[in-house]
Amino acid sequence: MFNLLKTCVLSLAVVVLFAALPVYAQMNLTSESFKEGEVLDLKQVFNGFGCEGMNLSPQLSWSGVPETAKSLALTIYDPDAPTGSGWWHWLIVNMPIDTTVLGEGASGRSMPDGVIEIENDYGAVGFGGACPPVGDEPHHYIVTLFALDVDALDMSSDTPAAQVGYNLNAHAIEKATLTGRYGR
Repeated sequence: MFNLLKTCVLSLAVVVLFAALPVYAQMNLTSESFKEGEVLDLKQVFNGFGCEGMNLSPQLSWSGVPETAKSLALTIYDPDAPTGSGWWHWLIVNMPIDTTVLGEGASGRSMPDGVIEIENDYGAVGFGGACPPVGDEPHHYIVTLFALDVDALDMSSDTPAAQVGYNLNAHAIEKATLTGRYGR
């Protein structure tokens, strides 16, 4: 009987302990343009380098940004590019914390105030769509949303992508990812 009572008291103490812990929202990143692991539409394919897409940035939305975040940033990166260092397709910094959606084709057209779009690896500022080499296995296009601990990063549109990535990781409170695929 004593062992049963001891077990019940211990169980109740564990429940009370876990109930007292703070609950953290986890960021969630989604897209109407593609779902996790799906093949990208021609809308998100580059128009050039032998590709014939529409080169529109995907629609993206998110929720669960930590209350301590002061700004947001977003990248699209292809780790499968045959460069030895991957390929940056889109880098955005200094996005206002109250931003929760970017519409399809927003790059260069309807970005939130204060946002800086950084030069991608095609050498252009803004979004550059998927365009893997013919015959490669489908590449992975990793969209990462960063919740940052700073109001703004001191960057310009010509800041090198590696420097942007370094600063994003140094100031990240939380990240959320979504991955699309594309091959030709």
